[in-house]
Amino acid sequence: MADVLPLVEARLRSALGEPDARAAVTFLGTDRIEVLRFQDTGQEGGVVRYATLGMSAQPMADPTAVLADPVKGPRAELLLSVRSGLAETDKVLRPLAVLAASPQVEGVVVASGASLDVGEPLWPGAPFTSVLVGEPGGLVEDLELDEPLDPVRFLPLFPMTPNEAAWKRVHGAQALQERWLTNGTDLRDPSRKSVPLE
Repeated sequence: MADVLPLVEARLRSALGEPDARAAVTFLGTDRIEVLRFQDTGQEGGVVRYATLGMSAQPMADPTAVLADPVKGPRAELLLSVRSGLAETDKVLRPLAVLAASPQVEGVVVASGASLDVGEPLWPGAPFTSVLVGEPGGLVEDLELDEPLDPVRFLPLFPMTPNEAAWKRVHGAQALQERWLTNGTDLRDPSRKSVPLE
């Protein structure tokens, strides 16, 4: 069976350009997770994008399943976009790798609308300890794989303040995203305040 990761990296490069940095993290009992950094200097202020590479090597298994299927099941990688130069966002590499390893470590299936919490600031001084998983197919198109493999989906992550995370648990992901939209929230601002939730 074809190794998925070279195909995933090729898709990331075709969508985001050449990575200017990469780091690898290995957790006990899991495959290696890499995080690639892509600088997009074309936009005002510049945006830096972080993409995981390694999460999609194995399908995510239903935690209630007795036996994990080694072939079928959803596959994904994570994408985080933030404005560059405003915070020490490169320190997000380890938290991102932790989130990408969570399907292997905790048996969770990461999907749109889910909240993922790292239990500490995403980077030094960050007002966020968790992220909302967005819809795939925006920045990087899904990567179709040969049958019977599921496609790899590239899931954007939106940092949430603790207040936003708590509000989302009650009202749902859709309601929080509508609140962000209504208030013109810049989700790429690494030091933004919580959206008004009254």
